[in-house]
Amino acid sequence: MNETFIAPSVLSADFTKMGEDVARVTKAGANMIHCDVMDGIFVPNISFGPKMVADIRKHTDLPLDVHLMITRPERYLETFAKAGADYITVHTEATDSLRYCLEKIRALGVKSGVVISPDTAPERIFDYLDLADMVLVMSVYPGFGGQKFIPSALGKLRTLSAELKRRGLNARLEIDGGVGIGNVAEIKAAGADTIVAGSSVFGAKDTAEAIAALRNA
Repeated sequence: MNETFIAPSVLSADFTKMGEDVARVTKAGANMIHCDVMDGIFVPNISFGPKMVADIRKHTDLPLDVHLMITRPERYLETFAKAGADYITVHTEATDSLRYCLEKIRALGVKSGVVISPDTAPERIFDYLDLADMVLVMSVYPGFGGQKFIPSALGKLRTLSAELKRRGLNARLEIDGGVGIGNVAEIKAAGADTIVAGSSVFGAKDTAEAIAALRNA
């Protein structure tokens, strides 16, 4: 299994102090920075676009994990690659061209990722796993931070972990939504090796301690 990575989600940062917050979690031991891009159409919220990703890039050397919660993400893959994304993950529910998206992301020199929302069966993306460097399971409904973890995500992690192992694939298996110190051990046991955490990191009094606790649980 891959080493456990902690990916703080900047959706929980203070947008007026984004550079400071990103630098703080970088110094505190984060492994990557998770950037939630929302268009107000695929999800009922609007967050930020490529300019914010490019600005975040200036404040950290960590990989930028750019999660596109947007309709027809194929329109913006090159834009976010140029902005500094190291990973670009796209929702299977958001495009009719998933294979094209994953191949295009890799062609741009960026690591590719596929995402499933809570109502999507993991089997839906089995045919695309060989094209993915990251597989992301949403454990809340995408669009807003601070939601409670949906327990059915654990079964999806187990299913995807078993399928990746069966096929000898080494994609990272990421979880996003409602993750904290109270449930992260169970989540990791189900197969997740990349933990997206928002308020449990950015809202912690001691950021380094919070990151270490999630990693070592």
